[in-house]
Amino acid sequence: MHHRNLSTSLLLLAAALTGTPAWAQLHAAVGTPAPPQAPPAASQSLTLQEAEKIAIQNHPQIQAATYLAAAAKAQVTEARSEYFPHAYGSATGVKAETNSRVAAGALNNSIIFSRFADGVTVQQLVTDFGRTHELVKSSNLHAKAQEENITTSRADVLLQVDAAYYNCLKAQAVLQVAEETVKDRRLVSDQVTEMERNKLKSGLDVSFANVDLAQAQLLLVQAQNDLQASYAELSAALGLADQKTFQLADQPVPSAPPSDLSVLIAEAMRDRPEIISQQLDVSSAQSYATAERDLWLPTISAVGVAGLTPYRVEELGSRYAAAGFNLNIPIFNGRQFNALHAEATAESNARQQFLRDLQDAVVRDVRKAWLNTFSGYQRLALTQQLLDQANQALDLAQQRYKLGLSSIIELSQAQLNATQAQISQASAKYDYAAEISALNFEIGLNH
Repeated sequence: MHHRNLSTSLLLLAAALTGTPAWAQLHAAVGTPAPPQAPPAASQSLTLQEAEKIAIQNHPQIQAATYLAAAAKAQVTEARSEYFPHAYGSATGVKAETNSRVAAGALNNSIIFSRFADGVTVQQLVTDFGRTHELVKSSNLHAKAQEENITTSRADVLLQVDAAYYNCLKAQAVLQVAEETVKDRRLVSDQVTEMERNKLKSGLDVSFANVDLAQAQLLLVQAQNDLQASYAELSAALGLADQKTFQLADQPVPSAPPSDLSVLIAEAMRDRPEIISQQLDVSSAQSYATAERDLWLPTISAVGVAGLTPYRVEELGSRYAAAGFNLNIPIFNGRQFNALHAEATAESNARQQFLRDLQDAVVRDVRKAWLNTFSGYQRLALTQQLLDQANQALDLAQQRYKLGLSSIIELSQAQLNATQAQISQASAKYDYAAEISALNFEIGLNH
């Protein structure tokens, strides 16, 4: 009687965990309604290539990098504007007292005439002995670095999409294993229960069978939750605000990983967009430091003005025009230029160290990703071998139990081993595909 009560309790617990009809029956028995079930959401068919395309179009990380690159291009135009004439119009009206002169606050012509005039002033930089050239060069290199950052952002997003896509496929495979496990263990539970009624098995066997069923149902609940979580990750990787469910197209198992690590490291040093961007930023910082050093050089500018004076006193003509040049030579400014050059040089040196640190990190990451792919490739064969052996052991355990040659414990252990082997085999394929994607990212191919 004790075993029969235990088995009944376990069956009700298992039914409650999975929302089976027994759950509704239990609530009806105690006078409470069963919890409402949400209707299943419509699924969208999606291939890996389509997912990557959607992410590239939608993901805010890529769009933000594109805007930053556009801003950097505008800075190039800003720096290059010094090569062209600067023109501006002026209109001036003055009402002055007779013989009025500025007595303090200025060193230019102090006399003030009543007048109204309009005109144009044109100023052209003749030379600053290379400073503008270095500023333009620095801005151009920085703009190219920002372009590489777009590639980096795209690679980051594609890595997230691949990882989330394969994780969804793995979650779907694990869910299928869980559903099959629940189905098989429910069948065993029903068979053992019927045999116990016919006095062929004991209540202990029924209890163990129901425990195994409850464990399978717990696995199913976790698998369902993991699948929904993987859908949330994939939706975020695609740049979607809301979670969506997908019908994902399966992917073939990638081929064996490359065997030469040194070749992969060389490719990463050459092709990783982060390294290219950092190298361009180092060159940009060096050019900017040179431009700051050139602040001490003189500048020569040409200036021309022309205009009309329709309202004026007799001393002024009806029009005016003049041209000249300005030579500015820095003499002393409280060591400001020295400090600006020192700041820019220190920034350049810091960027060189950042580049060195990035290169070391890339070498490490490539090596780790390469090792992971080899481990994942080996797991493919091992998990298949494990699955074959576990299925064979389960078949033998079932036959032995039916013949009364073994206990329910042996059958339960064989079922557990078979379930774990199925999950390992289902996971190994998609883990390896994700590891290959990570390796491609590390060597600069995943963009």
